[in-house]
Amino acid sequence: MKQNIIFLALLLTMIGTGCGSQKNSVSAKKSLRVLIVAGGSSHDFDKWYKQADAETLRKDGLATVIYTDNTDSIAYYLPQTDVLYLSNNKPIKSVETRQAIFAFVDAGYGLILGHPALWYNWKDWPEYNAQLAGGGATSHDKYGAFEETVVNTSHPVTQGLEQKITLKDERYHYEHDPKAAEIEVLVTNSVAGSDKIYPSIFVVKNPKARIVGIALGHDAESHDIAFYQTVLRNAVKWVAHK
Repeated sequence: MKQNIIFLALLLTMIGTGCGSQKNSVSAKKSLRVLIVAGGSSHDFDKWYKQADAETLRKDGLATVIYTDNTDSIAYYLPQTDVLYLSNNKPIKSVETRQAIFAFVDAGYGLILGHPALWYNWKDWPEYNAQLAGGGATSHDKYGAFEETVVNTSHPVTQGLEQKITLKDERYHYEHDPKAAEIEVLVTNSVAGSDKIYPSIFVVKNPKARIVGIALGHDAESHDIAFYQTVLRNAVKWVAHK
């Protein structure tokens, strides 16, 4: 019952403010309000998302950050959020929470999908990968070095990036689903000895909101380098229309 009330309040807030009003209000604010959602398995979420990414976004007053690893709390925080940053592979089981995420996007608010959230995590929620992620990954290379190449140097998310850089991470085999939302690839990854090239940074085309996928992010070799931090900050500003 409580979740239903929260979800209803969220919808009323979004309907009352409208997508255009949200964009204008964000541009007038000193700091963007970012909700980082993490938690799950195979990653140190507290170290790399609660601490490292939150610090990256708070730098120079770009954003105020709320972090949660309780996926049931997402709907509670969304009415006070400009950008939702999902970096979890922890289940989002609540139907109301799932609906709240889609309502948030439908209202024109910004969404970023980080490394763990670009997996096919939920077989019972295909709309997530189809409409929000544009596809997903079911495998990755063994942790190691590979090359990142910026293929769209004019997009706001790639401003200030080196065109080529070698880093260490899990090279996600993210693949666009041709039946899903279209994507625009900004950065690709490749490894010596393989002809397979996968998207690393990309835009998921949505008629109402801006969505960015960031497939990098396993540990310090991504989170602590300027390339990744610049991408994250640029992505937050771009999806928030700032």
